[in-house]
Amino acid sequence: MAKKLRSKKGAERLSNAIIYVILVIISFIWLVPFAYMLMQSFRGEIGLATSSFFPRKWTFDNYIKLFTETKPFNFLKWYGTTLIIAVVVTVIQTVIVLVTSYALSRLRFKMRKPLMNLMLVLGMFPGFMSMTALYFLLKLMNLTQDFGIVGLIFVYVGSSCMGYYVCKGFFDTIPRSLDEAARIDGASRRMVFFKIILPLAKPIIIYTVLTSFLAPWGEYMFASLITLGNQNNWNVAVGLKEMLQRETAAEYFTRFCAAAVIVSIVPTGLFFMLQRYYVEGVTGGSVKG
Repeated sequence: MAKKLRSKKGAERLSNAIIYVILVIISFIWLVPFAYMLMQSFRGEIGLATSSFFPRKWTFDNYIKLFTETKPFNFLKWYGTTLIIAVVVTVIQTVIVLVTSYALSRLRFKMRKPLMNLMLVLGMFPGFMSMTALYFLLKLMNLTQDFGIVGLIFVYVGSSCMGYYVCKGFFDTIPRSLDEAARIDGASRRMVFFKIILPLAKPIIIYTVLTSFLAPWGEYMFASLITLGNQNNWNVAVGLKEMLQRETAAEYFTRFCAAAVIVSIVPTGLFFMLQRYYVEGVTGGSVKG
């Protein structure tokens, strides 16, 4: 019996060791492009092609020029525009998702199930299928190019309620008896939502904030279409793509790498700081309600 247990433990250790080796190899492959980008951001030589992973000449000029030069590319303007759009979208989308999810979790009304199923099915279709129609609708309202920032915000928050599923699943895990007890004591629906449900829903709120913030932060397709022709309204994704045009790629490649590093700092920092709540929100909202 003891021999069998030792054999079983040995097999488990071997299995775990193989899994760890595979994970290390995958992590290494995944991190190599990011490490290369970081190294190239400190490269002093101009050009796309390089025979060395590490720079032969180290410099901070690529980072300094991003913040001091505004022509032909104004990185600070793009970064500020992206930050404004992301923050506004995060606030509006988080509010919409939370109130929609709470209503679908707690209230019972006619056509509730068909409405939920409809939103779930519509959410499966990729957004770019509606790009042309949305562009012409926004153009009719003069929300492209010069007013492209407002148009982008409308596009990003327009389908917010269809992201209810995970958040509703989390609300379903909160006992309805809490709502009923508060209602018996004279609390209104608004008081129940703000004073009882939201304090218990911190993980899903943070999950919703993170997903709402990250979506517009690196979005390219809609941003490139709606702000076409107006460089002042570009976000960082569109602006960095322009850095790699055939005429400018060789000269601005190292600066592009520096910009990519700076752009990645905010979402990476947010994720690491709030990772625990993010995981709790995902796992808590994955139950079937």
